Order: sequence, then C-alpha cells, then structure tokens
Amino acid sequence: MSSFTFQPIGYLATPFADKFGIPRQPSLAPNALGVLKLQPPYNRAEAVRGLEAFSHVWLTFVFHQSATDWKPTVRPPRLGGNTRIGVFASRSPFRPNPIGLSLVELIKVDTQSGVTLTFKGIDLVDGTPILDIKPYIPYAESIPDAQGGFANSPPPELAVVFSPEAAIHMKPELRALIEDVLKQDPRPAYANDADRIYGVRLYQFDIKWRCDGQTAYVIALEKIV
Repeated sequence: MSSFTFQPIGYLATPFADKFGIPRQPSLAPNALGVLKLQPPYNRAEAVRGLEAFSHVWLTFVFHQSATDWKPTVRPPRLGGNTRIGVFASRSPFRPNPIGLSLVELIKVDTQSGVTLTFKGIDLVDGTPILDIKPYIPYAESIPDAQGGFANSPPPELAVVFSPEAAIHMKPELRALIEDVLKQDPRPAYANDADRIYGVRLYQFDIKWRCDGQTAYVIALEKIV
C-alpha cells in the first residue's frame, strides 16, 4: 500500500483564532477574509498566472487541529448532535485522512513581492495549512438540481443584537463579521441554556454573547492581551 507526504504551499491567515465559532460551511460568513502568502518554491508569479480571471477557487487544506483518530460514524450538528451517519456522508473534520475542501471567493491576487492571495467567505481556522488551489468552473461544478441530503437547505439563522457597551467603539467591518458568525448559531447542538455566556475569538477580540430563543445577544468585546 502506498503512502503519500504533502507539503503545504502556505498557511492561511483568518479572523478565527480557534475552532469555536467558525462557520460550518464556506460562504456563510461573507465578511470573513483570509490571506494566503505562498511559500517557496510556490511563491512565483507564473504559478498563479491567469488565476485572477476566476471569481472563486477551491482550497484543499489540512484539518490540523482535529484529532488524528477517526470513527466510521459521526454526529453532524445539523441533525441535533445525536443522530449518527457515516463519516463519508458528512463533512466532519474527523476523517481517515484529515483533509478538506473549501469553496471561497478570490478577491485579490498580489504578485508584487512573492504571491499573496486574498479570499472572502472563509470557514477555516487561523494558520490552516493549504495544500492546493484550483479554480472553480461554474459550468462543470454547479449542479442546480443536486440533492443535499440532510443539508439540502441553509440552517435557520439567529437575530443578532448588540448591547450599547459592545457596540460603542466597534468598527463596521468587525460588526458585520460578528453578525455573520453568530447568526449561524455556533453553539453545540445540545446547548440550550439562555443564561450561559459564550466566547468567540475573532482577530484580537473575545466576543462575549448569549443566546435566548432565536436571538444572539452580544454583551461585550474584550481585547485579547
């Protein structure tokens, strides 16, 4: 049996300092930006020649913060966290080989000093190793009548409300990102405690919030020292 070793072409910088709060699918947080600086020997301008003509790309990446052991069944949050399905019928990070695919929007290609690519709609933790980039081709890869199984439609969204204390010095781009993240309800599927205070780390901030019914209340922003 053959084995394979892969070398990352770069590491993605994102707003998500840890796994909690990351959107469970790409594009659900359109204000989440990611920056990828290619490493030598892949940081040559000719390696991305023509890429700017594509609006979206596939990122092949490593689930580097997930456990290395895997199980044949997993419990997707979309199914309430109790129903088990086969790992190959899911997008769980706990896989035989911890690799994933993410479809993101390409918004900038910079080749002034090496190669730096900027994306939006990111769903990956900061520092994710990127193995490959491939352009998304709409005519071949968009299938309007495809069946999505248990994820055939977007999940319900929460309303997001900010306390005056949290909103007072908040920049519009950070507020938009917080709304993107919290409206997806990043809590564990079994969590339903209206008094519990959660924390989501975005950039250098720890966002404190709680959920009551269908509303996420942002209580405070604490700068991480």
